[in-house]
Amino acid sequence: MNKNKVEQELPKGVSKKRKSSKFKSVVALANSKLSIKVAAVILSSSTLVSALLGIFRDRLLNSYYLDTYPTGIDAYTAAFTIPDFMFFILTSGALAVSFIPVFNERLVKGNKKSAWELSSSLINLFAIITFIASILMMIFAEPLVRYVVGPGLDEPGTILAINMMRVIAINPFLMSIATVLASIQQAVGRFVFYALAPAVYNIGILIGITWFTSGINIFGIQIFDGGIMGVALGVVFGAILQVIISLVGLIGLGFDYRFKIYWKNRGFKDVLKLLPARSMDQGIDYVNGIVNTNLSSRMGAGALRCYQQASSLHQMPVNLIGVALSTAYFPQLTEDVVDGKESKFYDTFRKALRMIVWISLPVSVIAYFARGYVVSFIKNGGDALIANVLGTLVLAIFARSVFHIASRGFYARQDTKTPFIVSIIAVGLSTLLAVLFSIWGFGPEGLGWAQSIGAVLEIAILLGLLDIKSSHQLFNRSFWRAFGKMLFASAITGCVAYSFTKFFPLRSTDTSVFITLPKFALICLASGLTYLISCSFLGLAEATPIVEKVKKLLFKNV
Repeated sequence: MNKNKVEQELPKGVSKKRKSSKFKSVVALANSKLSIKVAAVILSSSTLVSALLGIFRDRLLNSYYLDTYPTGIDAYTAAFTIPDFMFFILTSGALAVSFIPVFNERLVKGNKKSAWELSSSLINLFAIITFIASILMMIFAEPLVRYVVGPGLDEPGTILAINMMRVIAINPFLMSIATVLASIQQAVGRFVFYALAPAVYNIGILIGITWFTSGINIFGIQIFDGGIMGVALGVVFGAILQVIISLVGLIGLGFDYRFKIYWKNRGFKDVLKLLPARSMDQGIDYVNGIVNTNLSSRMGAGALRCYQQASSLHQMPVNLIGVALSTAYFPQLTEDVVDGKESKFYDTFRKALRMIVWISLPVSVIAYFARGYVVSFIKNGGDALIANVLGTLVLAIFARSVFHIASRGFYARQDTKTPFIVSIIAVGLSTLLAVLFSIWGFGPEGLGWAQSIGAVLEIAILLGLLDIKSSHQLFNRSFWRAFGKMLFASAITGCVAYSFTKFFPLRSTDTSVFITLPKFALICLASGLTYLISCSFLGLAEATPIVEKVKKLLFKNV
């Protein structure tokens, strides 16, 4: 009896059930708890995919508008700022670092009922708050654009930014729901669908750029004429997709949602106590971004977009390294604290910090020397201004990668106040320097230098305070020896990267990604191998697993 005949004789609906069970088994596999190493690989890989999609997104936008319609692309960039600010200050990382330690504590103690009450309460509370915030942004979009984020825009650009902000204003509401759902998955060690969400968001924006800008036609009725406003619709569509993928990540978890806020839930009260400091910390960081948006809008058409693009490019390796690794290690750090394992906590933290430093140092060095190539990926033929600003932000790549694990060293102990106070100092300095450098005519590059100086100061203070808390056990001689070796290996890597960029220069005729990508890949490969070999000779433990795997691959038959 052949397979087709068997399927024909099966009762109605059985094949559908089989397909459904296969889908459920795939989701269940994706939703299984992962080790720190596997989680770090998945998060880094998904962040890389999301970053590549982001590069493609920005390349399309810049190709369509930066040279031909700089006013429009500046308006879009300005319109994005306030909704992003509201999302970051109300939800974003503030929720994850405040929620996860408290949620994990409930699960460790076996109190699932309290954990689900906490989750439902946060979803409902943030949905209400962000919905109100979205409505207010729609109402006050005009003064926000004219006086806060785009005072330097011309009148057509101002009107366009106002209209786009009113569309994008719904994003904080949608993304706050997605963030709570993602935080639940992150807390229990599920990272697959959590990791997919940013990529899905970028896909939504890409759909907006490629399809919505051409207009939307349903059953022969033109409901939208197209234009750059289609990008704003794509942003909202991406947020909707992110909510859907976050919901899929809850399958099999047993999440018991209730349309209710449990004000008396102790865990909910604890999170509400932790949230203000972290939210203000996030808010202060973003206030600095708003100041820079305001200042760059006064520096000529296209300057706002150029600064924002350089800032986005420097954030990509930070997300790939600092955010991904810190996110993977954070649940373990919180568990060590809950279990009272002080020495294990510092060992885990030191291991995470060394790994982040080991990766971020050479990446920062390579990014500096190959910045022209990096910029060419988001704008055909490159852009001198974006490349110059990116060059001033390389110190921030290293510092902000380290910041994410440094701050989590406090968050794991449910201490959100210390990073907040440190942020006030660092951001205050960055903002002051940004204003001064702008007055002195340093242009967008001055804004980049202000960011780097503030970022370095912030990690110096945070790590110093953590070392004091550990009675100077955190940074032992072994750590400083390893750090010195990493610096030396990075210096050698810098020499190689510089030599290769001179040997394979970026020419004005290199207007295709198929020309620039092989050169950039060769520069990165040569520099990366130099760093790895140098670290291996210097005896750095971080290099050993990679070197051993390479040896096995190359000499397994010898």
